[in-house]
Amino acid sequence: MTPPDPVNPADQIVLGALYGTDAMRRVFGETAYLQRMLDVEAALARAQARLGIIPEDAARAITAAARAERLDRAALAAATRNTGYPVVGLVRQLSALAGAEGAGRWTHWGATTQDIMDSALVLQIRDALDLIGPDLDALCAALAARAREHRDTVMAGRTHLQHALPVTFGYKCAVWLSPLLTMRERLAELRPRVLRVQFGGAAGTLASLGSRGLEVAAELARELGLSEPDITWHVARDGLAEAVCWLGLLCGALSKFATDFMLLMQTEVAEAAEPHQEGRGGSSTMPQKRNPIACEYVLAQSRGVHALVPQVLAAMAQDQERGTGPWQAEALAIPQAFLLAHGALMQTRSIAEGMVVDAARMRRNLESTSGLIMAEAVMMGLAPMLGRGEAHHIVNHACDVARAEGVSLAEALGREPAVASRLDPAAIARLTDPAGYLGAAGAFVDRVLARATAVSVSPR
Repeated sequence: MTPPDPVNPADQIVLGALYGTDAMRRVFGETAYLQRMLDVEAALARAQARLGIIPEDAARAITAAARAERLDRAALAAATRNTGYPVVGLVRQLSALAGAEGAGRWTHWGATTQDIMDSALVLQIRDALDLIGPDLDALCAALAARAREHRDTVMAGRTHLQHALPVTFGYKCAVWLSPLLTMRERLAELRPRVLRVQFGGAAGTLASLGSRGLEVAAELARELGLSEPDITWHVARDGLAEAVCWLGLLCGALSKFATDFMLLMQTEVAEAAEPHQEGRGGSSTMPQKRNPIACEYVLAQSRGVHALVPQVLAAMAQDQERGTGPWQAEALAIPQAFLLAHGALMQTRSIAEGMVVDAARMRRNLESTSGLIMAEAVMMGLAPMLGRGEAHHIVNHACDVARAEGVSLAEALGREPAVASRLDPAAIARLTDPAGYLGAAGAFVDRVLARATAVSVSPR
């Protein structure tokens, strides 16, 4: 029978091109999950053979049989539907493949279903983080390059979507970059807390292995290259929740970038643009359109991740020594969160690496209010002479005149007796020069760039 089409667009062939990445699908796809469960079973057999708990030839046979392509998936699906978990059917098939009356008798020795499923998931998460790390590095490198290149490219800073004060495009890039550098630091910090083996047996106490339980857990951790937790975490899900919360924070930082970049792409602003290729971001009816399509999918995928974070947090409320429902809910959230987060990251990386920056348009927009963006600078320049309150009043009046009569702020200031008596035209020109009122923008950029060279992605 032909399998049904996937319902989630991120898992479909056509719409899946817009959501997630094929690389992450290979990490979290069903074949990968089955193989990772088999990997855990095989590693357990090898660990126990080294400790003399099961025969070495049994471990070799189990390892040789632990191949996902050898599984009968239809039979596995039927068994899973009956028991509610895939491990019972998987172990039955693995035992048969290894020799049910011989080596297969030693399969799954002392383990429980959740040990296999959780450890397999952790192996998938490790692969996923290994995918995300270099791409996050590349995004940081691209934004650092843009920040360095445009350190002194003056543009309008905007608050409440209105001109506020001059900033530089390099400063804006550094604001985007700094949280992503923190994401790299958090990634390195969370790995030891997340990448932990799960091995506790039926109720987490390893009772079936007697006095050898902790030895087996330690050896299994070494075999899988995972850390050994201080206690079984069957019902303590903070590590998995931390990983998904980190994805949520990452997507929050990516969303900030995408939101700003879309606004910069507006026709009336047009200070930056996504990299373009023929047909990209086009419209079926408007040939002139170049829509911010990458930004839109950064936001869409990020919102998908943010919707999944509460699901994983809620699943931390596990009852007693084995959860009745919350554990199963994780499977609906964790793979999709990683898939969508990686998709958002890759879309953001493509923008950062290929963005088109229009410095001339930035300058024209900066000058479009005829100097009004420098009102605070003028007020602060006059305050030592007039007092802050009086300076604010005079500059506010000059701004009103500039707007009403369509003249520059400098000209309107020159008409103010309190200003003209204290400042000549050259001094007024200096006060209204945007390049002269950037504060610590350049120093901030330099600090973030220094941090970018010092922070490296998490060690594997």
